[in-house]
Amino acid sequence: MMEYDNFRKALQHLKVQFENYQNPDMALPELIKEAVAESVIHRFETCWDCLWKVLKRYLSEELGIPEVPNSPKPILRLASENNLFVSPLEQWLVYSKARIGTSHDYSGEKAEDALEVMSDFIDDAIGLYQTMSETVWE
Repeated sequence: MMEYDNFRKALQHLKVQFENYQNPDMALPELIKEAVAESVIHRFETCWDCLWKVLKRYLSEELGIPEVPNSPKPILRLASENNLFVSPLEQWLVYSKARIGTSHDYSGEKAEDALEVMSDFIDDAIGLYQTMSETVWE
């Protein structure tokens, strides 16, 4: 049986911190608000990395697909071909691009792009978690 704990925890942490980002305390200094946004980006990176790695294992171990590639985009294509996503593959490629863009840019335009898709990413990642784990998100 596959283990989903790391993915679930990473997704939970991202969800909580993104909620903090969306509802900031207006009395907080700007530097703290910026730190929360940076934390969301970091948690997104961690969640994304857990997601595609567990997805790789799922495709191999649960669906029995031989020779699953070892990089996110081909894995996303395989997942889409196997109807694991609710959203279209193109949306998942947007998330992939956002992850690549945040590698060295936490405060600029690429970070803003990632933050703009975060709500959709969280919803889609929860859907994928439920599909793979066959459990309801709590």
